[in-house]
Amino acid sequence: MEDLVGWLASAILLATLVRQIAKQARDPHSEAVSTWLFIGQATASALFVLYSVLVGNWVFIVTNSCLLVTALAGQILSWRRRRADEAAAGSRVDP
Repeated sequence: MEDLVGWLASAILLATLVRQIAKQARDPHSEAVSTWLFIGQATASALFVLYSVLVGNWVFIVTNSCLLVTALAGQILSWRRRRADEAAAGSRVDP
């Protein structure tokens, strides 16, 4: 029963993060998303994966691995969007 609660919490958390990344990917403008947020999330998730492996908890191993992937995906999308916005701003400058 305890694992079922953990898997349910994991599914809800991951669904909200995937939804946020999808929204970020569809937004035509880059937002001021902190790089430090992603660095912190990725670092914490990597350490939680290690901890989860050490204590042998599969719910947390899977959840934290997925959180690490979402942090990396979010950062990649943010970088790409910023570059596209900067390129578009540069092409609008009149000589």
